[in-house]
Amino acid sequence: MTAALDDSFHVFDTTLRDGAQREGINLTVADKLTIARHLDDFGVGFIEGGWPGANPRDTEFFARAATELELRNATLVAFGATRRPNGRAAEDMQVKALLDSKAPVITLVAKSHDRHVELALRTTLEENLEMIRDTVSYLREQGRRVFVDCEHFFDGYKANPEYAKQVVRAAHEAGADVVVLCDTNGGMLPAQVQAVVGLVLADTNARLGIHAQDDTGCAVANTLAAVDAGATHVQCTANGYGERVGNSNLFPVVAALELKYGKKVLPDGALAEMTRISHAIAEVVNLAPSTHQPYVGVSAFAHKAGLHASAIKVDPDLYQHIDPELVGNTMRMLVSDMAGRASIELKGKELGIDLGDDRELVGRVVARVKERELQGYTYEAADASFELLLRDEINGRPRRYFRVESWRAIVEDRPDGIHANEATVKVWAKGERIVATAEGNGPVNALDRALRVALERIYPQLAELQLVDYKVRILEGRQGTDSTTRVLITTSDRQGEWNTVGVAENVIAASWQALDDAYAYGLLRAGVDPQE
Repeated sequence: MTAALDDSFHVFDTTLRDGAQREGINLTVADKLTIARHLDDFGVGFIEGGWPGANPRDTEFFARAATELELRNATLVAFGATRRPNGRAAEDMQVKALLDSKAPVITLVAKSHDRHVELALRTTLEENLEMIRDTVSYLREQGRRVFVDCEHFFDGYKANPEYAKQVVRAAHEAGADVVVLCDTNGGMLPAQVQAVVGLVLADTNARLGIHAQDDTGCAVANTLAAVDAGATHVQCTANGYGERVGNSNLFPVVAALELKYGKKVLPDGALAEMTRISHAIAEVVNLAPSTHQPYVGVSAFAHKAGLHASAIKVDPDLYQHIDPELVGNTMRMLVSDMAGRASIELKGKELGIDLGDDRELVGRVVARVKERELQGYTYEAADASFELLLRDEINGRPRRYFRVESWRAIVEDRPDGIHANEATVKVWAKGERIVATAEGNGPVNALDRALRVALERIYPQLAELQLVDYKVRILEGRQGTDSTTRVLITTSDRQGEWNTVGVAENVIAASWQALDDAYAYGLLRAGVDPQE
């Protein structure tokens, strides 16, 4: 199905082909189909699915896509190469595989650097041009739309600008809808890209696209520079995935086009889905979403400095270039040793706690946060622990669901090489003293299990809690070998996740603090009254 938007500007995604070349990514066919659906939901115009005939997985993808993918916005694209030297496109097996894919659009990679033609293809410059003409015209005769990727174009243009332009003309005159200038080595800078694209556009009259790698950290800027020069086709990958350091990132490119350039490149309402789509694709490829990615990272609109918070309290636009909701993200206030009154007040509102005009209360919270951060606590990564601290200050005393009398953890090294871990906890809950013992996979897990044994009878809501992440950091000691341990725990109740922090001289004690907060916050989320 063709894209719902007009054809005057293309957003072309190559996550499934170029993005899959990133180290650490290994997509199954099912993964590729899932990502394609996410990209289609986002509203990209073209999805490059892979190279049919080059490997069995991509061939299978196109076979399954024909019956399993129902695209509403995007058009599926097959990637391949021009025919081999001294042959005919109609007889080339790789070209036949492209047609067999049933993809309505085909992207051909062609050599545009004279040195690559002679050394890699081992043919003449004129034969390379004929390979392009023959393959493009043949695929057009077969009813396919054709885009041509000019590999190493910018390096080739530096070495031999006239030949590089001949390649563009050959593709354009043979019927290619778009000729894409590729910064394959990723070494270009924005001013260089803008100048070259402008010159090639003027000299060839071809419709031009841009494909930028990120080796200089300029792929997004280079893509936008090409648009400034007249390119109307941008090739990107979700979250910037790709070979080496990656490709031009789809999400900041699209956000810039829509919000900064005023171009309509997505269906109505799609931009607000951008953060969700970015994170969903990250989950499929099994890579943690980048927290500091522009627009969609969880830190993209996070504010830590007290000066920023004071300004944001007056007007969020003073320290934000867009409204986060436009891209499906949210503003976050970070509580740290840099926090001032405004940071605490705004964070309270974010947590649903209105501190009103109680300056004394806010002052106490600020002082306590700064004192605790000096000891090694970090509340910017532990919202749940901060909320418990804030509620304790509001109430004037800790309000907890249980009181700990003592705990201990034992690690036994047995002669058979097995390490046994056992924990005992003694707690008071609802006027009852409870002693519980449990074994676990490590002392922290044993403590977690013992605490559950002790409390689940009184608080059955704890059965829903699950520890999903555990991080330990050894903080530098102030005196020689002295050190402090910080533990961050992420807990889930299947409806959401929260983070708690513990700090102590050893990892077990720090873990216990974080566990204590995690359980207390889980019961708070469940609506249990701590006074019961």
